Amino acid sequence: MGLRKTVYLSLGSNLGDRRAHLARAQQALEAAGIRILRQASLYATEPVGRAAQHWFLNTVVEAETELMPRQLLRAVQDVERRLGRRRLVRNGPRVVDIDILFYGNSVVRAAELQIPHPRLAERRFVLAPLRELAPTLRHPILGRTIAELLATAPDYAQVRRWRG
Repeated sequence: MGLRKTVYLSLGSNLGDRRAHLARAQQALEAAGIRILRQASLYATEPVGRAAQHWFLNTVVEAETELMPRQLLRAVQDVERRLGRRRLVRNGPRVVDIDILFYGNSVVRAAELQIPHPRLAERRFVLAPLRELAPTLRHPILGRTIAELLATAPDYAQVRRWRG
């Protein structure tokens, strides 16, 4: 057995039954060897980068895995594909979107993968649910906590707890 790493993943959906898509994504992640420990609340979030689309439902999960970073990326991308994700338009609508936010305290810089997620500090739709789970978690490059990053995020898109 390999070493288990704590990872944080962002999940979002803005097509169809968004809540059901997020639940299916979590089940598929579990089946892929990514054990979900905790999930933040669901948040209704304004689309960023391409406004003419439905609002997203977003959440963050804290999980454990023995997968190495690139294996984790492949597993996440496989889950997205199996649930119907099509990468047709950048920042476009999607059935499910899963991003790797953190992999322990590791910093990964590769063409296909960057950890921590490179735009994490700019995105309230990621920082708000992440703060719920880990407000004092420190960004290994920026050295600031998630709560501090959220307080100074330059993104003004609306993010509110979903009451569905």
